Amino acid sequence: MKGKILMKVYIDFDDVLCETAKHFTKLAKELFGIDVPYREVQFFNLKKTFDLSDEQYEEMMIAGHLPENLLNYEETTGAADTINKWVDEGHEIYNSYEPSRKWLDEHNLKRVPLYCVDKYGRETSKQDYAYNMTLEQLYNMTFDFAIEDSPSAFEHVMHFDNCKVAVFNRPWNIHEELPDDRFVRCEGWKEIDRLFEEYFKQQTDN
Repeated sequence: MKGKILMKVYIDFDDVLCETAKHFTKLAKELFGIDVPYREVQFFNLKKTFDLSDEQYEEMMIAGHLPENLLNYEETTGAADTINKWVDEGHEIYNSYEPSRKWLDEHNLKRVPLYCVDKYGRETSKQDYAYNMTLEQLYNMTFDFAIEDSPSAFEHVMHFDNCKVAVFNRPWNIHEELPDDRFVRCEGWKEIDRLFEEYFKQQTDN
């Protein structure tokens, strides 16, 4: 393939764009007096991490997604700058899952479309979220590059043929065996950007 090729990029939200787990460690302490330092968050499943009852877990998830809490999630260092650089270069960026159009807008990511997908089947009827894409619809999309942190989501991005996957290193995935050589560990957005540029050049040169 000769000439310039634009990449279609899938980006997860929680713990990729923003520091969700760090915020939930604070919430667990405030709500239940459960003190688990971020570096000891061994499981993506926060109910298991904090040893919560069903009722406690639901209470924490509802609290964590109240606008006044959600909009306080810190951006992961370099996320907005890197993504806006890719958009400026003409690449297509897609963000998935729950949080908020407003969070993206307030973090200078207005050009990133938000697709809402309940990837883990964990939302309850008591939570008033409107999901506008099924997993089947997600699987029918094509992406050249993806960024994920959750081991539970690896099976989803594996549906994207010929897609390079940057795995954002987090305490809950550091010991996880990666599915295949398309998955590459990255410590942060600088490494993700470097992998992206290398892969883009490789696709362009082929």
